[in-house]
Amino acid sequence: MSEVMQRERVAVQPSRVAGADQILTASAIEFLAELHERFNDRRLALLDKRTDRQRRFDAGELPDFRDDTRDIREGDWKVGSIPSDLRDRRVEITGPTNARMVINALNSGAQVFMADFEDATSPTWDELIQGQVNLRNRWLGALDFTDPGTGKHYALADHPAVLMVRPRGWHLPEAHMAIAGEPVSGALFDFGLYLWHNAEQALGQGSGPYFYLPKLESREEAALWSDVFEFAEEALGLDRGTIKATVLIETLPAAFEMDEILHALRDNIVGLNCGRWDYIFSTIKRLGRTPERLTPDRAAMTMDKAFLAAYSLRLVATCHRRGAFAMGGMSAFIPVKGDEGANQLAFDKVRADKLREVRNGHDGTWVAHPALVPVALEAFGAIDGSNQMARMPDRVPGRDDMLQLHEGSRTEAGARENIRVGVQYIAAWLGGRGAVPLYNLMEDAATAEICRTQLWQWLRFQAPLDDGRCLTEDLLEQWFDEEVGLLAEVPNITQASRLMHAMIVAEQPPEFLTSAAYDRLIEAE
Repeated sequence: MSEVMQRERVAVQPSRVAGADQILTASAIEFLAELHERFNDRRLALLDKRTDRQRRFDAGELPDFRDDTRDIREGDWKVGSIPSDLRDRRVEITGPTNARMVINALNSGAQVFMADFEDATSPTWDELIQGQVNLRNRWLGALDFTDPGTGKHYALADHPAVLMVRPRGWHLPEAHMAIAGEPVSGALFDFGLYLWHNAEQALGQGSGPYFYLPKLESREEAALWSDVFEFAEEALGLDRGTIKATVLIETLPAAFEMDEILHALRDNIVGLNCGRWDYIFSTIKRLGRTPERLTPDRAAMTMDKAFLAAYSLRLVATCHRRGAFAMGGMSAFIPVKGDEGANQLAFDKVRADKLREVRNGHDGTWVAHPALVPVALEAFGAIDGSNQMARMPDRVPGRDDMLQLHEGSRTEAGARENIRVGVQYIAAWLGGRGAVPLYNLMEDAATAEICRTQLWQWLRFQAPLDDGRCLTEDLLEQWFDEEVGLLAEVPNITQASRLMHAMIVAEQPPEFLTSAAYDRLIEAE
């Protein structure tokens, strides 16, 4: 292909980030273009199938295990081999891809760090490219950072955590790169750039190209990733199965296809993860469009009860039967400076949550802050060895268990908290931050998704509250105005509150707030 034809075919926005020329190379861009041309039509068709499935849910259908894949669920098969540096995953830390966060996470004492281009990143162009630069520098031994405010220098210590990367979900586009006028997939962009620049270096240092895959909803969506991996391995001259992935089970439909997802990705997959916050969001979004499935305050939906407890146990049973890791969920607590009492209370909650995961049979867990690593390690230090893959739950929950709603009240305080947290998170996201400390928790997009879908559900069905009132439009407007009024000094609050309000009062809840807000983010660059 000639130089001119290539320029006409591919349009990539320049980046001001130092080192961008080492990321947006001609060879990397050509690789991304090939991924797009081979797989984008199929990606878009699968997104259309999500819409078709939602129509069936809206008509009264409930999720169930597929008849056409019974042989996969009942078959005797295992996933492929697991690399040696991924066999101990007792504590994983997650966070965005800025240099200080990456260094602190890699040095945290956790076994694994998941660098997150998805829920913990606001996908501005410079943020995405800087993240790729930082991860490339990690493998080149050139990653460091000096805080311009404090002068503190950050550098990588010996024996850092194993690095995994979470690209964006199948639903998100990347507006800064187009092929024949069509935006590329954010998922393929994040995956392709990281793989192209780092696979060889990672393998040469005893690790490999490892990924977390978010927001899958079906076996077919997993099979698309499998074909992407196979093509990419061949293009880079890698052995089949070199790329390794863990899939987040964070959508309700995916929870009924865990065997199928493992099977579709069996050459590359090493485990599944309980993406608990997005799972709550997905459950409300997919099935919460009837008054019979009203949810209580989000604080009442805990992992030890109802559908969350059931899906955790079923994930453990499914993974261990197939020789895969069963990873627990996120603890979002962060330390409170100068308040040892609050810290101790938070640490006690984290410890109890992680011990529950150990009892359920999980092989590891997630935390959002380095200070929580020792707490989680203490809990998972009680297991015999580096994982619990030989352990099976006493009972495997079935369909009814996985659809059981949480009990609890709906309160004014819960509604107001949803407004405060959702609006503040969106404001931060529009300002370029995807991981946001709010009320002693490190929040990402998943929490804001729960907030706005739950408010949509309560308003749509004028949900009864614990004080005898119902959530009417007038009551919501009063609370919304009062809560936003207290946030007047927060940057981007006006734009964020308008966006949040529009999603709450919409006829149908938007699929993802990040999709709804993406155009505004790009316009502000």
